[in-house]
Amino acid sequence: MKIVTLCRHAKSSWKQQDLRDFDRPLNKRGKKDAPAMAARLADRSAPPDVIVSSPAARARATVLVLAEGLGFQEQDIIYEQQMYGASTETLLAIIRGLDNAHASLLLVGHNPEFTMLANALGGLDLANIPTCGIVSLKFPVRNWSEIRSGAGSLLFFDYPKKQHV
Repeated sequence: MKIVTLCRHAKSSWKQQDLRDFDRPLNKRGKKDAPAMAARLADRSAPPDVIVSSPAARARATVLVLAEGLGFQEQDIIYEQQMYGASTETLLAIIRGLDNAHASLLLVGHNPEFTMLANALGGLDLANIPTCGIVSLKFPVRNWSEIRSGAGSLLFFDYPKKQHV
């Protein structure tokens, strides 16, 4: 069994118009939502075996909060340059290239790519993964290379404005 959990970065700021998109930081809401979603993720699942994140500033800020909330060591986070602006195929290639010793993955990145990836992997029909939203899927496979579109089963879909029970 392999588990893929996707987390879209938390809400970012547009205040500094001169910043490149890659360098945009989290805004006030993003800084509030990330720890709350880290706590929800920790309540739902064990810490992931591996975390791979986009290196964009807003994804980095989000993944550091998530890692801390999950008890994951910051130095073990993998920053993958290809995740910024990645196609679904590129994201799948990153997943399929993981070491099979890992059973669970947390990917932190961007939309619209993450919504498209979640829909493809799980045969879902999500209109949008909101900022700091999390989609977790399980796959009945032994190797990451066996992950295919439509083969995932939804474990959960959570996001900051969703009522938490």
